[in-house]
Formats: sequence, C-alpha cells, structure tokens
Amino acid sequence: MDAQRTLRRAISCAGIGLHSGHKVTLTLKPAPADSGIRFRRTDLGIDIPAHVSAVTSLQYATVLGRDGATVETVEHLLAALVSHGIDNLIVELTHNEVPIMDGSAAPFLYLVQEAGVKRLATPRTYLKIVRPVQIAHGDKRIAVYPSDHFKVSYTISFDHPILRHQSRTERITEQTFTEQIAPARTFGFLKEVEWLRQNGLALGGSLDNAIVIGDTGVLNALRFEDEFVRHKILDAVGDLALLGYPMIGHVVAHCAGHALHTALAARVLEERDSWALVNAAAPAGLVAAGMRATYPAPSVS
Repeated sequence: MDAQRTLRRAISCAGIGLHSGHKVTLTLKPAPADSGIRFRRTDLGIDIPAHVSAVTSLQYATVLGRDGATVETVEHLLAALVSHGIDNLIVELTHNEVPIMDGSAAPFLYLVQEAGVKRLATPRTYLKIVRPVQIAHGDKRIAVYPSDHFKVSYTISFDHPILRHQSRTERITEQTFTEQIAPARTFGFLKEVEWLRQNGLALGGSLDNAIVIGDTGVLNALRFEDEFVRHKILDAVGDLALLGYPMIGHVVAHCAGHALHTALAARVLEERDSWALVNAAAPAGLVAAGMRATYPAPSVS
C-alpha cells in the first residue's frame, strides 16, 4: 500500500521573511491521516488550510488567508513537503511569512529528513489528470495533460541579455526534486529592488537568500546554469500542492508564475471531469524517504 505520510517528530527552525523582513520561527508538527497540511499562526491562534480555496494574494509570492489571518510565501515549503510525500502536517508560524532561508527548498528538505517520515495506516489518494486543462493570459500559458507520472515542463523568457530563454522538463520524484530542483533559488532584478522595497516587498531580501540579476550579469554565483527555470519548476510544484492531493499529470508552462499556477489548480478542481481520484501504488520513480541532504543545514531544534 502507498500510505499517507507525516513526520516522526516535531522540528523547528528560524529565519526572516523575504518580503516582510520579520524574524519568524517555523515548527513542523506531525498530524493524523486525512487532516492535510495546515498553517497555524501561533500568534493569532488561527489555522489556514494549504488549499487553493484559501489563496488571497499572488503578488511576488503565494499568500493564503482565513478569518483575517494570512500566511505568505508558502510555495517553497509546500514544494519540499509534497515532493517527499508529506500529506499531513501542522506548520506553526510565529509571524505571517514562512522564512525564506536561502531562497530555495533545500533547507526545508533538510528539516523533513532530520525529523524523519512516518507512514500512516491510510492509503494515499492521488489526483490523476484524465483530460487536458489549459489556461492562457496573453503570452503566458499553462496546461496539464494526462500522464503516468508527475512531470513539469517549464519555459521562461525575459528581455535581459543573460536570461532571454530557458526551458527544462523534470519528472518530479523525491530524488530528482532533491538533486535537481530543491537547491534552485528565487531570483530578482537589481533594477526592481528599489521599487519593491518602496512597496513593502523584498524587505528581507539579500544576496544570501536570492539571486540578484544586474544589467550585465548575476551578483552572486549560480548553483546551476539554468537555475532560474529550475526555480520556476519549484514554484509550480509548491503552488500545485494547493490541489490538496498529489497530482499525476504533465504540467506544461510558458512564462507562467504564481497566478497561473494557482489558477490551474482552481480550474482543475472546477472541471470535475478532468480528473479522477485514485488509490494506487506509488508512481514509478518515487523512492523511499530517508536520503541524506547534501546542502548546509539550517539551525534546528
């Protein structure tokens, strides 16, 4: 049986919010089967489900909200959790934004691996795409097609000398996500930094947690030549976790972003004949949890 998963024990780390600049403590706690992933604002005593129905804003990050409380920049953490098959979890936060850590999903994978994965006595349910669903806004497009695996094909294009075009296809398994996608960091353009900060965004951003692109090159070293498109795949995996089920399908995106990622999740759920819920053995290539991280560990407790 391909069972649902949670963590074996609670684990915490601390950091700052990319956009808010506030210090925040993040704690991941085990949760029972069929409870899903929930964000808990411990400063407000409010739980917010990790579901597309809770999306409240998509300006430079994915924001969830409920009863006046929000939790921001959830996509990197969700990508780490769903890629490692974590179905049920309580994510406690002392402030309104998930810490950015190094700008990638790698530190969150470290937390999962340090806490350990616990298999529960309940089968996992997958959302399997059975017919295509497509969305287009101008030159931005995203679609999902039937497949026997979860796969993402992404293309980006910018009017910039070092970032005109990148594309990549990745079949998402624990191993491929860990090695090829998780270390890819968020990125932004130096010329936009002042505008972002004047508008209350990127207040916690630095060369330690984001790739900064200047007029003629990047200001910090890249981890991959195509790190930019890899990070877009990371964002898509995290945003599509808001379906509430692990997906079996092939996502194809061109210059999309958070708004189209989450719009696709919402459209899929609306178009009930486009998918089926299946209890099946793990898709081929999904490996057992327990791989050791090869990246620096965050401070944990």
